[in-house]
Amino acid sequence: MPDATRRGLMAMVAAALLGFMVAAGPAAAQTPPARKLVIVATTGMIADAVRQVAGDRAEIKALMGPGVDPHTYRQTRSDIVAMTQADAVMWHGLYLEAQLEAFFVDLAKHKRVFALGETLPKAELLAHEDYEGRYDPHVWMAPRIWKGVVLAARDALIALDPAGEATFRRNADVHLGEIDALAAYGEKAMASVPAEARVLVTAHDAFRYFGRAYGFEVLGIQGISTESEAGLKHIEDLVGTLVERRIGAIFVETSVPDRNVRALIEGAAARGHKVVIGGELYSDAMGRPGTYEGTYVGMIDHNLTTIARALGGDAPARGFQGKLDPVD
Repeated sequence: MPDATRRGLMAMVAAALLGFMVAAGPAAAQTPPARKLVIVATTGMIADAVRQVAGDRAEIKALMGPGVDPHTYRQTRSDIVAMTQADAVMWHGLYLEAQLEAFFVDLAKHKRVFALGETLPKAELLAHEDYEGRYDPHVWMAPRIWKGVVLAARDALIALDPAGEATFRRNADVHLGEIDALAAYGEKAMASVPAEARVLVTAHDAFRYFGRAYGFEVLGIQGISTESEAGLKHIEDLVGTLVERRIGAIFVETSVPDRNVRALIEGAAARGHKVVIGGELYSDAMGRPGTYEGTYVGMIDHNLTTIARALGGDAPARGFQGKLDPVD
């Protein structure tokens, strides 16, 4: 089936299901005071922010699990049912979930929908390299910016459940303190990396906020969106950069195939320069649910620790809280 036809059918299914669920009556959109809120979040990062603030006053369901790429994700039938039956939907925005935007615009006519990343001050955002008037969505890579998303989650929860305001504010304050500690660890660990080694080469350009926060040059094989293709000339140019600057380690990502990274390694080897994989980083998705790396703090702790240790910096093998699986 041609892709255009498949997309058209999915849009028709989404519209039909949405219409059916809304027609079922207004009671589904109301929150009885005797039960928890049910909130659907798109990415693991958004789900974690909402979960940390909500505590036991809400049940949080994430659409996208480990290894799932939000840039290309399309809603399934079960996703549509879950979102239309939930009390609210929280998504990242900033063109991260590009294939879901039209659905969310329609859903917002009938349901409480919050794009948490869209609340961040534009002055804190980096321009999108591929789309004029849009911004790089990967703000979770800089913990101090991510605090703004946590605050947006807090405010959204208060709007949904005013009786829980004190709980939401208290939980948010605790989580923001954890993020401050994470950011301080990152600043110390990244400062320990030798200046000439502060070059981060990854599968796609998801680490620009990291680079700005910690003074790293960031080189992505693909662009900000994984839908962008890495041309042969760009690969060749990056191989030249690796060889000329004697960069010895590059990184793969859990949500992006590693074929382009392997091409860089092979290209550098053909020119007499050895490049190794410095580790696997979490970029657009977190680790497995129930693990430390399956939380925002654990995800970023893993990245910071892996990068520092691979590039000659000083960081404990088990991360700043001693909870990571040892990073070699």
